[in-house]
Amino acid sequence: MQRWALIFIVVVAVLDQISKQILIRIVFEPPRVIEVMPFFNLVSVRNTGISFGLFGADSQLGRWVLVAVAVVIMIALLVWLMRAGSTYITVALVMVIGGAASNVIDRAISGAVIDFLDFHAYGIHWPAFNFADSLIVLGTAMLLYDGLFGPSRALR
Repeated sequence: MQRWALIFIVVVAVLDQISKQILIRIVFEPPRVIEVMPFFNLVSVRNTGISFGLFGADSQLGRWVLVAVAVVIMIALLVWLMRAGSTYITVALVMVIGGAASNVIDRAISGAVIDFLDFHAYGIHWPAFNFADSLIVLGTAMLLYDGLFGPSRALR
C-alpha cells in the first residue's frame, strides 16, 4: 500500500470534520434552512441511522453497533487497500475509507452523523447528506465500475 493513501485518508476525514464544524458553529448559528439555489438548501440534520436515515439508532446500543459495523467494514477495506494493485482502486478506497472514518467520528462523538446538503425538486427532497457521503458514493461507484468494466474484465 502506498504511504500516501493513509495520509489522504486522514486528510479526507479531517477536511470533512472541518467543513461540518464550520457549518454547525458558524453557518447554522442560529439553526435555520439556508436557500442557496431554487433546488439546493443548506440544512442542519443529525442522522442517527445509516444511509437515508434507515435503521435510526436512537439508543446508545444502536449507536455503538453502527460504529462497530462501520469500523469492521473500514478494516476490511484497509486490507483491500494494502493489496490494491492500481492507483485507481487505491484512490477509490481512500475516498470510501476517509468518508466512512469522518462519519464514524461524528457518530462516536455526537451520536449522529451531521448532514447538511439538501437537494430538492418539485417539493421532493433527497435525504440530506454531507461531503463524506459524497466521497463514499463516488468511491463505491469507481469500485463498481472497475469490477464491471475494468481491465481484467476485457474480452480476450
